[in-house]
Amino acid sequence: MKIFVGNLASDVKDEELNDLFSQHGKVSNTKIIRDMFSQSSKGFGFVEMPGRAEAQKALDSLNTFELKGKKLVVNEARPERDRRRGGRKRSSRNNSGGRRRY
Repeated sequence: MKIFVGNLASDVKDEELNDLFSQHGKVSNTKIIRDMFSQSSKGFGFVEMPGRAEAQKALDSLNTFELKGKKLVVNEARPERDRRRGGRKRSSRNNSGGRRRY
């Protein structure tokens, strides 16, 4: 199960997140999302746990858990959506209903 972890303090490291969730079961991956240029934390990340029961236990235990002075927001991650504007597929037609104006 992929778990969203929000409201992270800016100095939390991937290893700390891994250690915290490992107390509730096997963790296969942790990733704190960082700014592409500055590499500073964006305040959220993801944890992957292969066991659904263990992941649910972590969700129940760690939501609102205080880490480095901030209460975590922990819930099941939503599936990725299309990253293009608004998540919609773009039509190959132009905005004039398919007719070109000259």
